[in-house]
Amino acid sequence: MNYAKKAGAALLSAATLAAIALFLAFPARYAKSVGTGISLWAANVLPATLPFLFLTAIFTNLTLYRKFTKILSPVMGKVFKVSGDGGCAAFLSAISGYPVGARTVLDLKKSGRIGREELFRVACLATTSGPAFLVGTIGCGMMGSALYGWILYLSHLAGIYLVCFFLRFGAKPSALPPLPARAGKIDLADVLANSVLSVLCVGAAIAVFYAFGQMIADIGSLLSIPPALSIALRGLLEMTTGCACVAASPSPLTLALSCFFVTFGGLCVLVQQAAFLGRAGVKLLPFAAVKLLQGAVAAGICFLLSLAVF
Repeated sequence: MNYAKKAGAALLSAATLAAIALFLAFPARYAKSVGTGISLWAANVLPATLPFLFLTAIFTNLTLYRKFTKILSPVMGKVFKVSGDGGCAAFLSAISGYPVGARTVLDLKKSGRIGREELFRVACLATTSGPAFLVGTIGCGMMGSALYGWILYLSHLAGIYLVCFFLRFGAKPSALPPLPARAGKIDLADVLANSVLSVLCVGAAIAVFYAFGQMIADIGSLLSIPPALSIALRGLLEMTTGCACVAASPSPLTLALSCFFVTFGGLCVLVQQAAFLGRAGVKLLPFAAVKLLQGAVAAGICFLLSLAVF
């Protein structure tokens, strides 16, 4: 274990020093890359993510939300051994995407509506991409087909839920006191401020990791790294870039790769999620390992489904 930690620390130190050196050597080039990342965030992520962060924070304090948790509780308890609140977090994540699910998990944990016993399972269950990104951005925008996008979305959810189903075995159900029938008081100014801060954190991660992706591409060209390896590294770093690199030639393999990138999330999305889940008390290394497994399972499912349309 010590050797693994030392190797990881050495690798992180080397990557950090290399990034600093590249920024110092080519400041204009990589500052422009950061600017491009900010533009992508402002044009594609901010308009959809900010309203969802704001609205989901309000929704979790409404009486309707309480009723929704009661409906979901029996099913989620039997299938995933999580509470109705955990099921609601998963539902909100599935319709809205990153990072709404992780932010919802944090909000529910802080308000005492997710127990310590189920926290990790809920985090793995409620960190998904949404149909707007997979169908709209990747399917229609990058691959020119809504059908491909729906295959990606269904495979993505199937991989996540299948792995979470097996996480239930041996797990203890969460024991929480019953929620009051009435909803709590909503401070709209506080909800808006927290939503803005959350989406700014997302934007910062996208901008920085977009520049890191450009660095990997430049190093790959300089060292004549095989294109497939360069694409894999960029996808593991930032999922959108990885998907864009393989989307030009849709096939069962490229769809499966895209599904893996999105389900795992890449280091960029993991950092975004860690900003919320770490504060909730989720152990991040086991979480990243589960996301890697979910990515592999989702990619396999996507490959099999894609064979029916190619």
